[in-house]
Amino acid sequence: MSSDNNSSTSFSRRDFVSTSIATAGGLAAMGAGLASGGVIGSAHAADQGSRAVIKEVDGKKTSTISLDWKEVYYTNCPLVSASNIDQELGWTNEEYLKIGVDYAYFRSRAETDWYPHYIHNQENLIRFGGLFPPIHVHADYRRTRMLGLTHVPWEGGCLMVRARDNLFRMSDLKGKKIGITKSLNTLKNDWWRIQEHQAILLMLKMNGMTEKDIQLVDFPYPDDWYDNPEMLVPLYNPSHWQLNRDHKHDLAFRPLETALLEGKVDAIYSQSKVFQHIQEATGELAAIEDLSSYPDWRLQVANIPAIITCTDVMAEEHPELAVAFMKGMIRAGRWANAHKRAAAVILNKQTYYLDEEDTYEGIKHVDMVPNLSAQNLARVKIGKDFMLKHGYIKNDFDVDEWAAPEFLVQAGKELLEDVIEQKKMEKLPSLPGRVG
Repeated sequence: MSSDNNSSTSFSRRDFVSTSIATAGGLAAMGAGLASGGVIGSAHAADQGSRAVIKEVDGKKTSTISLDWKEVYYTNCPLVSASNIDQELGWTNEEYLKIGVDYAYFRSRAETDWYPHYIHNQENLIRFGGLFPPIHVHADYRRTRMLGLTHVPWEGGCLMVRARDNLFRMSDLKGKKIGITKSLNTLKNDWWRIQEHQAILLMLKMNGMTEKDIQLVDFPYPDDWYDNPEMLVPLYNPSHWQLNRDHKHDLAFRPLETALLEGKVDAIYSQSKVFQHIQEATGELAAIEDLSSYPDWRLQVANIPAIITCTDVMAEEHPELAVAFMKGMIRAGRWANAHKRAAAVILNKQTYYLDEEDTYEGIKHVDMVPNLSAQNLARVKIGKDFMLKHGYIKNDFDVDEWAAPEFLVQAGKELLEDVIEQKKMEKLPSLPGRVG
C-alpha cells in the first residue's frame, strides 16, 4: 500500500484560482456543459436569477452561492454534536435573527453543491463535523479558525471479521487480508480511509504486530455521488437525505462489508459502537479487536473530536457571526446535556447507532457543549500528525495557533448577559388592568 495516499494533486490547494463568476447570462450559456459533465445539474444552470459562483478546482466544476454577509450557512456531519441537535431546535437561528442575519443549511440553496463541506470554499460557512477534513483544509486549502470541539470518548475503531471464520484475535490475522478503501475523488479529503489506516495500525501495535504481519488490500471507489443530479436537489435540513433512505442499512455507507462477506478480505475496519452494532446485529460479523476497550485516550481519535471551523475572513471581518453560532451551540449543548434521552431521539435519525437506546448509550457520557480543552487539542494534534506522517496533508501547522477560544468566551459572556437582563425584567413590577 502506498503511503502517499492523498498527497498528489494537480493544483496548489491554497491557490485554486481558476475562477469564473457566472452572471445570469453566463450561467445559462454554460448550463449544458455542466449538466452533462459535472457538479451542477441543469436545474441549477437554467436558473436565470442564480447567484452561483462557478470555480474549477482540480479539473472539477464547483459551485457556491455568491457572498452576502447578511447570510450565514452551516454544514455538519451525521455524528454527535450540538449542531445536529440544534438543527431540530432552531436556537442558533434565533441568535442570528437577533442581529438581522439569515441562517440556513448550506445545501438549501440550489447554487451550492456539496464541496464546501470538504474544502470550505465559502466564506460565510461554518462547519461542525469530523476532524480530518478541516485539518486538510487548514493545512492545504485555506486558513480557517477552530472555534470548538466535542469529543465522544471511547470510539477508537474496531476490526470486523466474518462470524463463521475461526478468527478470534489479532494474531489470527497474520498473513491475512485487511481491506482499506481509497477514494478516487482527489478534491475532497479521504477521511474514511484515514481513520481506517490509523486504527488498523494502532490495533496492530497494541497486539505486538506491524503492517508487515498482514496484507492491506486497497479498494478504490469513485466517490463521485457529489456530482449526481439527484443529490443536488436542495435540502433544508441535514437529516432530510437520511430520511429518504434507510441509511442505517444501506451498504453504500459500508462499502467494504460486501467485500468481507464475499471473502475478498478477511477483516475490515468499522467505527466502534457507531456502525459496529448494526453490523453485529446481522449475525454475520463480529469484532475481534476494539480500541474503545482500552483506557488510553490517545487511541480514540477516529475522525474525532468533532470540530467547529469558520473561515479566517469571517473570524477577522465579521466576528459577531462566529459568536452567534457559538451561542447557539452552547444553548443546544446545555439542553442536550440535561435531556440526553431526548437528544438521543434526535440524533438517532441521523447517526449510525443501532437504535435510540444504543444512541443514548453512545452519548450519555458526552459533554455536548463545545470546548477547547487541553486534552481535546492534544487529540487534534494526534490526528494532524498522523495525516502529515502518512501523506494525507502536505503542510504542517500549529494546532494551538489554529484554536480561537475568544469566540467561545465571548459567546458565553453574551449568554450570561442575556440571562441577567432577563432576570432584571422579571423583577419589574407589573400593573394589573388598564392605566389612565
